[in-house]
Amino acid sequence: MTAFDALPDSWTIWSEEDDGRAVLAYRPDVFDAEEFPPACLPTLYVTHGKRTRRPGTNPTSRTTANDWFVTLYLEPDVSLPDQHRFDDRSDAVACAIDLARQFDAGEIDYRDLYQVPRERYFDRLDELTGGPDDPDS
Repeated sequence: MTAFDALPDSWTIWSEEDDGRAVLAYRPDVFDAEEFPPACLPTLYVTHGKRTRRPGTNPTSRTTANDWFVTLYLEPDVSLPDQHRFDDRSDAVACAIDLARQFDAGEIDYRDLYQVPRERYFDRLDELTGGPDDPDS
């Protein structure tokens, strides 16, 4: 039994480190380098210390020794703006699983996160998640 047993089948544990950090990927079978750029792979990060990809920032910087963060990225510079910070890893993992479930169910409005929309990408996400433009939803 692992911490991510309740993860929806559409999400894959991409990596899980000994220090507790984890990366979860949404449908890597669909969002591969052939159909979409690799950067379009939706990912969830569970990190000890706030994760950032900004130059000059140390990704292991922590505001306190016990901070755990969960971040949903649609691309390196496109993420869910809500700050998900927890005092322990188990709460962070529970949040990651809940966000994965919400994303999989089409409950996260990813269109509003983009300044420059990727319509083909959105159409595919809608099809997979039953998002707002899916005629079956």
